[in-house]
Amino acid sequence: MATVMAATTAERAVLEEEFRWLLHDEVHAVLRQLQDILKDVNLKTPRNNQLLHFAFREDKQWKLQQIQDARNHVSQAIYLLANRDESYQFRTGAEVLKLMDAVMLQLTRARNRLTTPATLTLPEIAASGLTRMFAPALPSDLLVNVYINLNKLCLTVYQLHALQPNSTKNFRPSGGAVLHSPGAMFEWGTQRLEVSHVHKVECVIPWLNDALVFFTVSLQLCQQLKDKISVFSSYWSYRPF
Repeated sequence: MATVMAATTAERAVLEEEFRWLLHDEVHAVLRQLQDILKDVNLKTPRNNQLLHFAFREDKQWKLQQIQDARNHVSQAIYLLANRDESYQFRTGAEVLKLMDAVMLQLTRARNRLTTPATLTLPEIAASGLTRMFAPALPSDLLVNVYINLNKLCLTVYQLHALQPNSTKNFRPSGGAVLHSPGAMFEWGTQRLEVSHVHKVECVIPWLNDALVFFTVSLQLCQQLKDKISVFSSYWSYRPF
């Protein structure tokens, strides 16, 4: 019995030492690695409209909201990671888990902004003012939408025609969509309009693909650290002494 108790005490001492090492050393090593990865993502994100400079008027500035939102989430994740320097001592596994959950939330939101384009109504696209950003100005019967979908920059042009007041067509305004189809209808001002043709162009942006990979790697690092912490937490919860 004494031998069993001695073995149990020795095992507990070893596990406690390993857990202290995990909290004091490996957590900070993972935090440094995450900061390096996310700073790389932040540097790769364009800070102006260079990506579309060829298409826009030189006297105008315009940014994709998806890119801006993703950058904001990445900046928040970096802030959370850098808020504790290497001298900071994590006291419990729960503290590390809370930090990882907060970081993963920001990373997931950033990735989702790049992988899930917003669903917009045609009036919302018309109100965005994007059409007026081109030089020379686009004709009034065209609507333009630009968005990110995974690693692609997508440009959609909608050609419109006005519905006559005596039209026999059943007017039904379209709801929100990433891509509207010919026949979609909407009201703009005093006019009722219908989409007659849709033209879409996609361009692969290499740094977007890199950013998505970095998000995946960062989330995996966070999950691996959470798993290690959870193993020790489970041991302390169910230890028989």
